[in-house]
Amino acid sequence: MSREIDYGNLMHSAMRGLIRTVLQDVADKGLPGNHHFFITFDTNHPDAQLADWLRDRYPGAMTVVMQHWYDNLDVGEDGFGITLNFGDAPEPLYIPYDAIETFVDPSVEFGLRFESAEDDDDEDPTDDDHDNDPHDDDETPRASDGDVVSLDSFRKH
Repeated sequence: MSREIDYGNLMHSAMRGLIRTVLQDVADKGLPGNHHFFITFDTNHPDAQLADWLRDRYPGAMTVVMQHWYDNLDVGEDGFGITLNFGDAPEPLYIPYDAIETFVDPSVEFGLRFESAEDDDDEDPTDDDHDNDPHDDDETPRASDGDVVSLDSFRKH
């Protein structure tokens, strides 16, 4: 029986660890300088916790912005909790790391995109159906493919 090294899953694990490390630093010291994050996550993930009205408004995926106001950032082993402001209404969220689809810090042109084997190769990653930002009403800057690390090429099909 031969075995292979699963580089795709190893890369996903390492990149999610990087996100956890960055968020823990922000929880400990605050956001430095102009850094801010656009985090797109799967609202249907079984461990994601968000208000029903948010899940109804953003079925499938939602992009949240972590910049000027956030509270109660609690970074855990499997995900993070945070309270964000939605139209002057603070809402707590819990986002598992494996629910994250993209993590972008536009201040330094850094971005990660996590693709699953089920993702359609023809799908446009900047399609507005997947980038609902309740904070900016579709004014969210989009990272170009050159700014995003795509791990799909490492995945065994």
